[in-house]
Amino acid sequence: MRMNRIINIIISLTVTLTAYSCSSKPEGATQSGEEAPVFPDYKEVTIPANIAPLNFSFLGEGTAVLLSGDKVIRSRRGTFRFSPRKWRQLLEGCSDNGTIAMTVFAKKKGTWISYRPFNIYVSQDRIDPWFSYRLIPPGYQGWQEMGIYQRNLETYSEKAILTNDLTGGNCMNCHTYRGGDPSKMVFHARASFGGTVMVNDGEIEKLNTQTDSTISALVYPYWHPSGEYVAFSVNKTFQAFHNHDPNRIEVYDQASDVVVYNVKTHEIAWSPLTKSKDRFETFPTFSPDGKWLYFCSAQAVEPMPNKYKEVRYGLYRIAFNQESMAFGDSLECIYDAPADSASVSFPRISPDGRFLCFTRHGYGNFSIWHKDADLWMVDLADGLVKLLEGVNSEDVDSFHTWSADGRWMVFSSRRDDGLYTKPYFTHIDSEGNATKPFLLPQKDPVNYYKRLMKSYNLPAFTTDKVSVSKRKLTDVLRNSPGTDVKVK
Repeated sequence: MRMNRIINIIISLTVTLTAYSCSSKPEGATQSGEEAPVFPDYKEVTIPANIAPLNFSFLGEGTAVLLSGDKVIRSRRGTFRFSPRKWRQLLEGCSDNGTIAMTVFAKKKGTWISYRPFNIYVSQDRIDPWFSYRLIPPGYQGWQEMGIYQRNLETYSEKAILTNDLTGGNCMNCHTYRGGDPSKMVFHARASFGGTVMVNDGEIEKLNTQTDSTISALVYPYWHPSGEYVAFSVNKTFQAFHNHDPNRIEVYDQASDVVVYNVKTHEIAWSPLTKSKDRFETFPTFSPDGKWLYFCSAQAVEPMPNKYKEVRYGLYRIAFNQESMAFGDSLECIYDAPADSASVSFPRISPDGRFLCFTRHGYGNFSIWHKDADLWMVDLADGLVKLLEGVNSEDVDSFHTWSADGRWMVFSSRRDDGLYTKPYFTHIDSEGNATKPFLLPQKDPVNYYKRLMKSYNLPAFTTDKVSVSKRKLTDVLRNSPGTDVKVK
């Protein structure tokens, strides 16, 4: 009898949630004045006109329907799902100012109430159609199941670029592209079948990047806009774990330097100003014109890890000559973060060269576990440094990349639960102002994100899908002896 009652309740609930058609507008609703309890929070966000449907779920009590214009959209098991056709109609039918108006109604104990209306703003700046990321368990050393994936932002289609079940369960990280070009890609494989994999216009090469003159293999890559060079850091990196500190994991360097790799000659070079014993240099980034190499640098501190909270990185740059692979003879400080009792990481410059976005936090350089990590911006035209308003949360907001046209940014955030990083997107206007970010759309967002036990790591835009095959990547990693990197 109890099982029959449960089945009847489920049938009744299903009928209630699906009984409303596009002509069933709630009548006589009482205005509550409260914001609609929905997930993801797509209220007052700005989206591109080519984004996949922004399905969202009603988290409150009662039966819910959604009113947008003259259309009433019914929920399915508590979730508002837009077919591609209906979503296109909403986008095409929005008002001249690019606004989709929405109101959520809920029926509680036979009475309809309406929540506060909200808008979704549609920008005509199209977003890059693809982005890639690593899916990884949020544990301390767990990488037995991980992969580098790519997602079509115009649909829900996801495809693995490479998963480590093909390479002995090793760690794979730091997938990076030249200006979002999927034909020029580099990533690292660690442990079994280790090496740096470089994809260059269809050619795949494995590099052995440890040399007698550097303290480690190459890490943290960034392509030169010409495609002829890749900047890397070399790091002696360690982990520490906390029992009570809100920042659960601390990743720190005991030494680090910045070098530049020549794609054609397989040589690396550096300046004494990017490779010194009394400084920790890391996270290199080229300017869009290729004339400057930006990086983070901190005064070396000993002993580590005892004094890890005393390490603070500032933002610097050095001139770089593309023709001769030579460096300038002086450093320029862009932002003296230690003077503000702060530290910076992950500098990334907008494609037009005007804005540099970075992560700012209290100390150290590995900000993805620092709850005080926020996104900040430098206007390189006048040197003004400011918090990127409207984007940050009470939890970690960290690694970020620009779209090819500089109008969109994707970043990783732990704002939802403090544990799993998820990708959020924000629109950046010509003056460097950001809009309220929106979470990556999913068909069934509540169930998807509730059941996903992995973090999105290192989100990166691409202008097209990565077409290199998993079989070829696996073959190179498993069977190629690799090319040894030399010192110039």
